[in-house]
Amino acid sequence: MSFATPLALLALLALPVAILVYRMRLRRPRRDVVRFPGAATLAAVAPARGRWRRHVPAALFALALAALVLALARPQTTVAVAVERASIVLVTDSSGSMAATDVAPSRLDAVRSAAAVFLDEVPDELLVGFVGFSSTPHTVARPTTDRDEIAALMAALRADGGTATGEALTAALRALRPDGGRQRTPAAVLLLSDGRTTEGRDPVEAAREARRLGIPVYTVSLGTAEGTVPGPPDRGPLAVPPDPATMRRVAQLSGGRFYDVEDAGRLSAIYERLGSRLGTRQQEREVTAAFAAGGLVLLLGAVSLSVRRFGRLP
Repeated sequence: MSFATPLALLALLALPVAILVYRMRLRRPRRDVVRFPGAATLAAVAPARGRWRRHVPAALFALALAALVLALARPQTTVAVAVERASIVLVTDSSGSMAATDVAPSRLDAVRSAAAVFLDEVPDELLVGFVGFSSTPHTVARPTTDRDEIAALMAALRADGGTATGEALTAALRALRPDGGRQRTPAAVLLLSDGRTTEGRDPVEAAREARRLGIPVYTVSLGTAEGTVPGPPDRGPLAVPPDPATMRRVAQLSGGRFYDVEDAGRLSAIYERLGSRLGTRQQEREVTAAFAAGGLVLLLGAVSLSVRRFGRLP
């Protein structure tokens, strides 16, 4: 919470003074009080219930003044608003190593679940594209608002083939910047891969191209060093460790951020966080009306209770 005119908050210093005056007023004996010798006896037998109620109008009046002073200071709050025409492309590895079960139930299934969370979290106005890849980028969808289309493409992925991370990243950049020039429209890439590049272009070169185009690449390295997939009968299981060093380098060069993930729960949390952040920007919005309305309601309540109970204003 911030304030456009914080100097108005100095008026709050008057509240302690008002409270002190109110207490002194309660302690001061009234001039028209009638002395009664049995007052002590009556005070001893009179019920204590309800004594606090006489202070309610004054308390409401103080809260009303505080709320109105805050309204004068023009309070502001920071909210996330959707960026018009912002685009992001999900680049998802579907190579054979994605069948590994070190991330339950499997690496590829974990990515599908996380992608569903992402699509639920992003603003409706955000354009979402998709690139699925293994030995080549086999599925490319231009950014769209059709979430069902992207979800269907994700569901159709099958773990097979090698890993062409650089080629997939290049395909995503072309989907976002068809003319190859730097534009002012916000765009980003969310790249997930679980292994070292085995085919095509070096992803580090693609990261440099992304930086030139002004497109940050957020990278996720999925899996553990113990991950394996079935191999030939004469060799047994094949180790499929991730390549976090390259993914970190891609994120740094492009201006994005790197995430190293070893379990499905954390992957979903990362996708949820990125879904709520990408395609939005922080904006200050004034909430003066809410404080002013609250102050007026409290003030009316204080006046009403005081008139009904004491026949005067608080």
